[in-house]
Amino acid sequence: MDSFEQLCQKRRSIRKFTNQPVEQEKIDYMLRCALMSPSAKRTCPWEFIVTHDEAKLRPLTACRTYGSQMFSTAKAAIIIALDPTLCDNTWMADGAIAAEHILLAAAEQGVGACWCHVYEREGAPELTHRLFGIPDHLVVLCAIALGYPDEEKNEYDLARLKYEKVHKEHF
Repeated sequence: MDSFEQLCQKRRSIRKFTNQPVEQEKIDYMLRCALMSPSAKRTCPWEFIVTHDEAKLRPLTACRTYGSQMFSTAKAAIIIALDPTLCDNTWMADGAIAAEHILLAAAEQGVGACWCHVYEREGAPELTHRLFGIPDHLVVLCAIALGYPDEEKNEYDLARLKYEKVHKEHF
């Protein structure tokens, strides 16, 4: 198994997928990892909606003017919705942490994945609520496209990381 650093180095946003379906066991693994992600006061404000249905995946391309075309070839998606009433202002962070657990678990399994931001974006919340029957009290943070990569991306070059963004003791 790769080290955590190696996993982070190879995880890239994949936006083009092959026709190979993603096995349910791999999606279940991603969901288990997400369910173990930390949340404020262990409120677990998230709800995960999983779809393999092309009739629901393809309309997700309308989530954003730019940045949602990966759903045209995705073989599955996980939508992350949250109940903001369960925690004090941490629901978005809790959802983002769960999403990152899914993205890293997908990479570990050899599955390509890409986050599509939905919250307050171009009619995307209404679209996802309607497509998936999400209750009004839940807020959709993102939709994660899943599939086997049909594109190759280089790993992150460690020498090109922006170490100038790291500050020690003070800014």
